[in-house]
Amino acid sequence: MRNKISWRPDPLVTGIFLALVAGLLIHAPEAPRRVLEVGADLAVATVFFVYGMRLRTTDVLRGLRNVKLQGLVLAATYIVFPVVGFALGKITASLLGSDFALGFLYLSLLPSTIQSSVTMVSIARGNVAAAVTSATISNTLGMFLTPLLVLGFLHVEGASGGGFTSVLLKLLLPFILGQCLQPWVGNWWRAHPRLVRTVDNTSIILIVFSSVLNATAEGAWAAVTLGTIFALLGLCAMMLAAMLGITWWVAGLAGLNREDRIVVLMCGSKKSLATGLPMAKALFPPATVAPLSVPIVVFHQLQIFVCAIIARRLAQSGEA
Repeated sequence: MRNKISWRPDPLVTGIFLALVAGLLIHAPEAPRRVLEVGADLAVATVFFVYGMRLRTTDVLRGLRNVKLQGLVLAATYIVFPVVGFALGKITASLLGSDFALGFLYLSLLPSTIQSSVTMVSIARGNVAAAVTSATISNTLGMFLTPLLVLGFLHVEGASGGGFTSVLLKLLLPFILGQCLQPWVGNWWRAHPRLVRTVDNTSIILIVFSSVLNATAEGAWAAVTLGTIFALLGLCAMMLAAMLGITWWVAGLAGLNREDRIVVLMCGSKKSLATGLPMAKALFPPATVAPLSVPIVVFHQLQIFVCAIIARRLAQSGEA
């Protein structure tokens, strides 16, 4: 039976869009905005606490044995992607404005996705076990590497040592606590993926809504135009096309078989919305998070649409 795939709007992206619209239209006073900001901070911690409870430590250790494949995915995610992103972002910063340009650069520093990467690898008939490990390792290392890369390369007020301390308290500490509980509750969380998605989606939408409210109150949207949005979409498309081409070509040069090349292609060309937005909330000032999140949302939806088409075509060519 052939795999069937159809594209439809991601419910998470739909929720984020509604949160963006509501945040733009509502002019909330300071007191409720502060309450929402505290709620968003708790949501960030919840996301990584649940992630810690779900993740099997043995999965990461087992996947480390395929050094060539894992090395290529990590190099694509944390070396090639930032180089491509910074090259495009710096050249066209005048088209995007400073906040959107920052979001574009931050996007290039994020870890890979887990769910969509594994799904696309499965549809394309690639090495699913290796995809699970690659995506998991990328996200686990991303909690350390992304904040360090942000502090080292994005010179933004608020993204400082205090921001890294915030990451330690809001991301790493909940994740470690979750890992401590994982032997007892991990099977239960893994058996309830819908509950996990609900926690993730609700937390991210709350983060976006709180951030946009603060940005609206501080006048952060004054310079945003329709042309800026189209420029952002074009840049995201260019970056995705470049990474898809590079990962497939390099994996072939490295002598990987077809199944493993598909893993490098799908895991090395994606960026995580679910990790990126909570991490941004921990790293950046509240008024910066809202415009910074827009490039991540645009790229997230674009990568799902494009990679779904590619995955189906790879599956068809594998059947021939």
